[in-house]
This record gives sequence, structure tokens and C-alpha cells, in this order.
Amino acid sequence: MLEIQNLSVTYSNGVEALSEVNLQMDLGGICGIIGPNGGGKTTFVKGVLGIVPVKGKVRFRGKPIKYWAKKTAYVEQKKDLDLDFPISVLNCVLLGTYPKLGFFKRPGATEKTAAKKAIEQVGLVGLEDRQIGELSGGQFQRVLIARTIVQDADLIFLDEPFVGVDVNSEDIIINLLKQLAKEGRAIFMVHHDLSKVRRYFEEVILINKTVIAYGETLTVYNKENLKKTFEVLDNPLFN
Repeated sequence: MLEIQNLSVTYSNGVEALSEVNLQMDLGGICGIIGPNGGGKTTFVKGVLGIVPVKGKVRFRGKPIKYWAKKTAYVEQKKDLDLDFPISVLNCVLLGTYPKLGFFKRPGATEKTAAKKAIEQVGLVGLEDRQIGELSGGQFQRVLIARTIVQDADLIFLDEPFVGVDVNSEDIIINLLKQLAKEGRAIFMVHHDLSKVRRYFEEVILINKTVIAYGETLTVYNKENLKKTFEVLDNPLFN
């Protein structure tokens, strides 16, 4: 279970980005985080992970979220990543092994084998030595998923992973994530394409500065809650 108590985030300029979020979540499948631009979706993820200063408490399996740092993976929005950093696909994936190894150990044969297997899973065999800056958007996103796979994380957070991604890569990624969820991983994804919510997510969090609704997609992803979340009275997507 993931427990969130009174989670609030206020920026240094005094603007409250997230207010009094309270959730108790029995995790299973992939949970979508849905809301308007500027509604606090990314702030929610960063607040849960403690990346930004917060008020409130977050616990996973009865322990503070920081206890699970080595078993937590976070894939930021692509625009926040340095694609010019001189690192190959294989070495980028190998970064996922460092939480277990520690800072003073280098990946060995076991880790390299696991990284190559993950690269195969995401369909990028033959690109191991390619620099990440030379990849397409979809290929790079698959590299980040491969890095998550080798980390063997129990908690996985992805922020808009399908922005700038081709249809083939999106299909590969969502199918991999569904498989990881079946294996017991708890997966959260910030997502903006409302037309795919019912197909991708077993559960959803609808958020606009605070949580409007949370639960099984078939139950809470409805016209009434969408109107409350997006503060829009008439939109064919919400019918």
C-alpha cells in the first residue's frame, strides 16, 4: 500500500501547487495521473518522491518513501533530460544498476548481461554503442524503460513518457509496463492523451491542485469527474 497524508507543495514565491492530498492506494496495474496543464501532476510525483520540499507524509509498505529509494525509478519528461550528454545506450541502461552496486563499484559481467537483456526487451538490439543524442524520441524513451528494468524497481514513476514518441515505441513501452505491473511493480504515469486512458490504466488519479478523484478507471473516469478536474463544462472527450 502507498499512503499519502496531507501532502502539500508550496513554491518559493508562495504559490500553492498542491494542496492536502490524502490517498490510500492498494497498488496493482498501472495508475494514470490525469489533469490539466499546470494542475500539479508533475508536482504530485515530485512531492511523493521528495524531490521538492513538501508538507505531509508518504509511506510505502509501511515505511517512509525514502526507505525505498534504491527500489524507486523515476523517468522525467524528456525535455528535462540532457540528450547531449556523451553516453551510449548500453552505459545509459547500466546506470540502472548503480543503486544496488553503490557509488564505489562498477558494473561487471552480470550487470552488463542484464543491461543487454533489457535492451533486447525494448527492441533496441544493435544500438548498444549508439550515443543517446543520436536516437529518435521513441528509441530514447525505450532506453529509459530498459534502465528501469535493470534497476528492478518496485515503484516506477513516469512523467509524460509518450510525448514525441512514435506509435511503435508507444506500443512497445505500454506492453512492457503492463508486464512489469503483472510482475508486481507499482507503476504511476503522468499522461495527457485522454482517449487512451481506459485502455492503458487500471486505476487513475484525477488531479487539479488537489486530488479530485481516485479509483478504478471504470468507476471514476467519468464525465462528472472530468468536468470537475478540467473545469470545462462542454467537451466531447468528456461525454
